[in-house]
Amino acid sequence: MSSPSLKQIVEGALIAAGGPLTLDQIQALFAEDERPERARILEGIRALEEDYRTRGIEIAEVAGGYRVQVRASVAPWVARLWDEKAPRYSRALLETLSLIAYRQPITRGEIEDIRGVAVSTNIVKTLTEREWVRVVGHRDVPGRPALYATTRRFLDYFGLRSLNDLPPLSEIRDPDSFLGEELALNDPAIEAPARPIAPPTEPIRTDP
Repeated sequence: MSSPSLKQIVEGALIAAGGPLTLDQIQALFAEDERPERARILEGIRALEEDYRTRGIEIAEVAGGYRVQVRASVAPWVARLWDEKAPRYSRALLETLSLIAYRQPITRGEIEDIRGVAVSTNIVKTLTEREWVRVVGHRDVPGRPALYATTRRFLDYFGLRSLNDLPPLSEIRDPDSFLGEELALNDPAIEAPARPIAPPTEPIRTDP
């Protein structure tokens, strides 16, 4: 039996990982004396992208690395494989998440000042439990309120490589038009366990 090609090894690793892999993580799959250069791994990834161009899956580059995922155009059909329905998120949660994404670091009080209403404790709990936001410090004012910012998992979940990939705030008239549609698309595939081609759910460390 002939040895597998580098492209085959990379493809197998990306599918089996169930989440993004960095180039360093892919390199670490090889013994030190046979470890390919990062440029060769990238060539393999680009070749896979070309192979997948007309297929129902694709390779996406996100903050956590590269992953194999269901192509958005076929996601509505693929989602029917699972009985569970995507959770419905309130407009208040989407607005809060949007404000953190665009104004970070930001305090809960600052979010309330912008929205004009109190931020529910359940909203903050949901965002932190999903590891979309985290406390990154405290504002140096009386009471030292917590400062919230988005995480790498937030970027991975919404298919972003960095915050620079967020659409311009001037184009976002309704948070549902950005976050809501992404949640409706991603949740059925992402939350289903042990399905390696679906987008990832594993938490990713975001500390410096």
